This record gives sequence, structure tokens and C-alpha cells, in this order.
Amino acid sequence: MNYQTILITGGAGFVGSNLALRLKKTYPEVSILALDNLKRRGSELNLSRLREGGVNFFHGDIRHKSDLEDIAGKIDLLIECSAEPSVLAGINESPDYLIDTNLIGTINCLEFARKHAADVIFLSTSRVYPIQELNALRFRETDSRFAIEESQEIRGASARGISEYFCLGKTRSLYGATKLCSELIFQEYMESYGLRGVINRCGVITGPWQMGKIDQGVIVLWMARHIWANKPLSYIGYGGTGKQVRDFVHIDDLFGALKIQIEDIALYHGEVYNIGGGAKNSLSLVEMTRLCEEITGNTIRIESVKENRPNDVRIYISDVQKFHTASGWECRKDAKQTFMEIYEWIISHKKELECILN
Repeated sequence: MNYQTILITGGAGFVGSNLALRLKKTYPEVSILALDNLKRRGSELNLSRLREGGVNFFHGDIRHKSDLEDIAGKIDLLIECSAEPSVLAGINESPDYLIDTNLIGTINCLEFARKHAADVIFLSTSRVYPIQELNALRFRETDSRFAIEESQEIRGASARGISEYFCLGKTRSLYGATKLCSELIFQEYMESYGLRGVINRCGVITGPWQMGKIDQGVIVLWMARHIWANKPLSYIGYGGTGKQVRDFVHIDDLFGALKIQIEDIALYHGEVYNIGGGAKNSLSLVEMTRLCEEITGNTIRIESVKENRPNDVRIYISDVQKFHTASGWECRKDAKQTFMEIYEWIISHKKELECILN
């Protein structure tokens, strides 16, 4: 690994802080910097973790170029993790923060990387794939989930899930649009300025230290509600049966993918990869409930809302075959292990997490 200084934006968030700590532990001789505006509730809890782990934290906001320029010294690699991550952002409210962070902020990061001649790893999202096409997939209904049929009319879809060759026409939510626009501009920067980099379209990312909310971080939220067992949850949309399906990737497995890219970025330069759990690491809401009940021993009330929520999809599973073929990477942590780690983390930090997760 040839980098001496790595900057992670969104570095006090769930993804950024965990990547920063794992990078420092794996490469102790490398200077790891984390930049974050601390807007997300709970991100302040990561500051002591970063400090104790030897990561240098900077309080700043990628929306402001000057905050990036205040970082002294040469940056060799920028990992862009900062985002307004909610698919509901901008609905019935101004999209200013969403656009300023996810698009303008990313452009500021790319310009910063250009000036430093730094490589870039951009964390995008599976939400770049259009909602209408995802909901047009052929599926069947089982007792616990909606399942994708093998035969599909839409290119890039199969029982393995959605590949990078899935169509990108039509709409995908303002959140997804800002991330797709950022992908396109990053590709232009690579072509025009010779930047090296990789785009990773991530599905649901989860694990300990995620401050789960109803619109982002649903696995942690689901476990937290079962631990405290004093508030209900809801199956929203598609008949209110809880059979919607998503794949998930543990934060440690995401780090494993990025480690492969970091150690030979020339091999992966210019590519777009789906990084997720794939079909084997996919769950419906019903299946999540059953797993949480098994681990916690608690049963809570689950309400049913038949009407669909804006920007929701029936099924999304990442087809990760492209990156697996290129690198041999695959997820190591399955649902049971992932949920157990989240459970144990919440239990061991229950007092400080109650005001955030409950």
C-alpha cells in the first residue's frame, strides 16, 4: 500500500469512522484524517473512538471549500463517505442541504483531490437505480418475502439481483439523483484530469456504531426497538406484510472490499462496482423481525400500513458478481453474526445509546 496520508470525509459517521479506525489499525504507519460536520446525531460518540484509535479529526463541512483547504499537508487518497443518506430527504422540504452536501460537496472533494493529485474512492449508493424499473421486476411471493424471478425482461436483473448494467433511465429519488450526478462528474474528473479512482455503489451497510433511524440504518433501528421493547415498528407499503427485501453488507466486509481496492487501485481504476451482501445476505422485514425476536427474546407490536412510502421499492438485491470476479471478494459475515454483533454493541452501551436509538 503506497499511501502516506488518507482523508476520509464523513469521517465521524458510521461508515467513515469505522473505515478510519480499521485503516489505522491495518496500516499504523499511515496518517489517517477524518473530516465531519457532526450533523448526524450520535456522531459525536465517535470522536473519542477516533482519538483513541490514532485518527486525526477535523471539524469541517465539505459544502465549504475552505474547510477542506484548512487541512495542511499532502493528501494521497480521499475516501468520500460524506452524505445526506436518507432516501426521504427533500420530500416535502427544501432539497438545499441534500444537494449542497451530496453534489456540491462531492465536487468540492474532487477539486481538492485534483489539487493534491490524490486518488479517490467514492461511496455511491444502490439508490442510483430507478424506482420504476426496480418495481417492474418479475417476482414471486413466499411466506416471508418477495423473491426475484430468474427470468427478467430488464437488462442487468436476475435472481442474483441488480447488476451494474441495469438501466439508469427515469427517476430514482432526489437522494439517488445527487449520487448519480456525483458519479458522472467523478468520471469526467478521471477522464479530464487524470485522477485515479473507483466508484462503489453500496447497498444497506450495517454493523455496530450505526445510529439507526427509520429512513436510514433500519437494521440497527429494528434491533434497538426489540431490545427496549417499548415502541412499535411498522411494515409500510406493498400491502403492509413486511415482505420487502434488501441485501446488507457488514461494515467489516465493506472495509475488506476497499482494502482490496486501496492496495492496487490501478487494477480497479475507472470501474463502477456494486458492493453489497447479495442474495445470500438479504432479508425481508419479516425475516428481520424473526431474527431480532430470536436474539433478544422480546416480541413487539408491528403495525401494518398498506400504502407505499415515497421512493420505496419492493426488492433490491445487489448483484456483486463483477467485483467478486475481479478480486475474489465476498461477504464473510452473515445475518446471524451481524445481528448478534449489533445486539451485543447496544447492550454494552445501552445507557449512552438510549437517548439516540430509543
